[in-house]
Amino acid sequence: MKAFDRRCTPVTPHGSGDGGVGGRGTTRHACAAPPAAGLHPGAVPPIYREAGQFKATYARDQAIFPIVQDRVFVTTAVVAAFVVPPLAASEYWLQAVLIPFLIYALAAIGLNLLTGYAGQLSLGTGGFMAVGAYSAFKLATAFPQLNVIVVFVLSGVVAAAVGLLFGIPSLRIKGFYLAVATLASQFFLIWLFNKVAWFTNYASSGTITAPDRALFGALITGPNSTPSARYLTALGLVAVFALVAKNLVRGRVGRSWMAIRDRDIAAEIIGVRPLRTKLLAFGISSFYCGVAGAELVFLYLGSAETLAFDIGISFLVLFMVIIGGRGSILGSFLGAAFIVLVPIVLSNAPHAVGLRLPVALQKQIELMVFGGLILLFLIVEPHGLARLWQITKEKLRLWPFPH
Repeated sequence: MKAFDRRCTPVTPHGSGDGGVGGRGTTRHACAAPPAAGLHPGAVPPIYREAGQFKATYARDQAIFPIVQDRVFVTTAVVAAFVVPPLAASEYWLQAVLIPFLIYALAAIGLNLLTGYAGQLSLGTGGFMAVGAYSAFKLATAFPQLNVIVVFVLSGVVAAAVGLLFGIPSLRIKGFYLAVATLASQFFLIWLFNKVAWFTNYASSGTITAPDRALFGALITGPNSTPSARYLTALGLVAVFALVAKNLVRGRVGRSWMAIRDRDIAAEIIGVRPLRTKLLAFGISSFYCGVAGAELVFLYLGSAETLAFDIGISFLVLFMVIIGGRGSILGSFLGAAFIVLVPIVLSNAPHAVGLRLPVALQKQIELMVFGGLILLFLIVEPHGLARLWQITKEKLRLWPFPH
């Protein structure tokens, strides 16, 4: 077998020449290390490898992003999200794309905690979002000096209390029957807000309108607020709550949820309390949905009636969870991006290729293509976009090696 050419070059160290010990110089060879097997000498080295990243403490081993590349990527993405859109994005992109994306992502995180992690199917997301919206409206009008962030949090607390009430049947029923029970909560809550005029401060129109409220001297709600201020508020809230949710599912509570999801009888045998665990999942999920509902009115719509929280929004958020990936916080963001961006792309596609279609026909085609994409995606990758991202990272760990 032919020896590998290491390209060695003779080097005489300082102080070891002819005047060295015994009058002889000591000559060493500086050799270039051979390239790794399978890697061409001129190829780009791997950029997503954790080799050499040692974890000397439990804290580093249990970190949310244990790999340096992940931390750098996420930090860069978050900083860019706070800096770039307010400076570069148009008012349309801020108001019609980015703000609803963040709000729906927060609602999807809440439903993912309940359905993806705890395994409790719910179709009452729209009703719990309505509870948060109407609670925020009542709190903002009854206590004008109350900080708007506190209003959002308190509206989530009210929604959590309502979610606990409707989560009681989950101890005895599950699956399809639990979905029907939560669907009943959706219809009941919408009926309640329609019939009781107190929730709208006896407005003849039956709508609720977000009043002007400021944070750090800048208006973030109401008709006089700017899209940039509303965007930054929504981004800050979803970033904080996503971090809380990620830490929650990594701890004891998250393990209890997943035990109930995978095998509830076995979970009860090992000490997990089903009622408390399921009610906690319903409460926290409803809290997230309530905050998202308050943001939907105060940061996006400006004013709304009960039709804004009909059964359609419950299915919309459920599709986000399924498409993004059940049991994945990242999947909630990916699913929300898919649901928000795909209709925009489909509506602009005919104009991009020069087609002139009637508006009604174009809308029907958009619905057909959108539904077809959802079905195709569920068949090709039933574990969601989060799984595709995981596969991509696994391939990057090996790149540029073939296997």
